[in-house]
Amino acid sequence: MRERKLPVKHIMGIRHGDNVKVVAGRDKGKTGRVLTVDPWKNRVTVEHANMIKRHTRPNPQKNIKGGIIDKEAPIHVSNVMLLCPNCEKHTRAGFTTLSDGSKTRICRRCEKTMEFGND
Repeated sequence: MRERKLPVKHIMGIRHGDNVKVVAGRDKGKTGRVLTVDPWKNRVTVEHANMIKRHTRPNPQKNIKGGIIDKEAPIHVSNVMLLCPNCEKHTRAGFTTLSDGSKTRICRRCEKTMEFGND
């Protein structure tokens, strides 16, 4: 019998609220804010990128009107890159430990810390 693989939580340098640029796929070149992060599936949802049409039924209890709704679908994390607020280019995120012992993300291009004030 085949053994089942256990789900793995991936370490991602992208967090909720970061500004990212889509570098591959149908929406290549678009930029937006990260709405959701799923480290178990290695996917992120980016604002106004990978839009899909969702057919929904009306539900008066939840105040849902129904019809065809445009919404964002998740994108694989390898298809997006962080936008550095300092050098304003897409970059990889690195991690470093500061002198006070806290861990922070740095830009691989300009080597400055990327503090977005979201966590």
